[in-house]
Amino acid sequence: MEPVVTVGLDGSPESMAAAHWAADEAERRKVTLRLMHAWPMLAPEPVRAASEIDQNYWAKQIVHKAQAELQARHPGLLIIGNLVADDAHDALLKAASESELTVLGSRGLTSAESYFLGSVSMAVVARATRPVVLVRPGPHVEGTSPATGGVVVALKLHGPCDALIAFAFEAAAARDAPLRVVHGRSLPLHAHTPWGVDHDVTKEITEDTQKQLGQVLGPWHEKFPGVEPVDAVRLESPAEAVVRAAEGADLLVVGRRKHRPPLAPRLGPVAHAALHHARCPVAVVPHD
Repeated sequence: MEPVVTVGLDGSPESMAAAHWAADEAERRKVTLRLMHAWPMLAPEPVRAASEIDQNYWAKQIVHKAQAELQARHPGLLIIGNLVADDAHDALLKAASESELTVLGSRGLTSAESYFLGSVSMAVVARATRPVVLVRPGPHVEGTSPATGGVVVALKLHGPCDALIAFAFEAAAARDAPLRVVHGRSLPLHAHTPWGVDHDVTKEITEDTQKQLGQVLGPWHEKFPGVEPVDAVRLESPAEAVVRAAEGADLLVVGRRKHRPPLAPRLGPVAHAALHHARCPVAVVPHD
């Protein structure tokens, strides 16, 4: 199959926001954009059917309307529609395994919605074997202004994460945007004193962590000489550090372990916090 960026459509404003973001990304990557709408009740495609008796009429309208709107904005982009008679979760997981990137809409943040992104989006993010981006409606998805906030990547320093780093560098290079590498680390108990924080301890931790970040990022800077990564060590919980760093960013990139212990949650605390609280698009990259 030819390389594609797939976006899931359901007719909502969130899915259209995702479609606009996905079209921009497909154009950057010079690949096809696939607009997918999945519904188990889709009927076999008739040879000809009037709209009043075509069971698939509204499903087709969702895809056709999106395709026309996106094609007007991206006249040189190859856009294909895809109606799938299957459960949305299963269809999107299969599509994600075939796509360079899968893009889904996410609800906005309200007091009630901050804990609910939608069962389909969360399930796909948690189980997909290739990167998935969640997009909320907002000015950053309209594609009318150049990137200004750059790309932020949350980086741990234990275990391999080449897929995560590669995705972040490629995203920054494609946007000609700065790359900020954030590592959050909670202070150990011995750093706390009755009068506050032991600054000698915090200085030692910061310098040691920055040295480790430099060693990890060095080879990637050589591979992407146009991207100058700026690393930041934040002495707070990794989840809080990443959400703060993502304020004003164009894209936040977080990782997800492909293989986790049987009883462990599929999403770690950093990815979980990013998906629920970051306001910019969030890319979740599975890695070993």
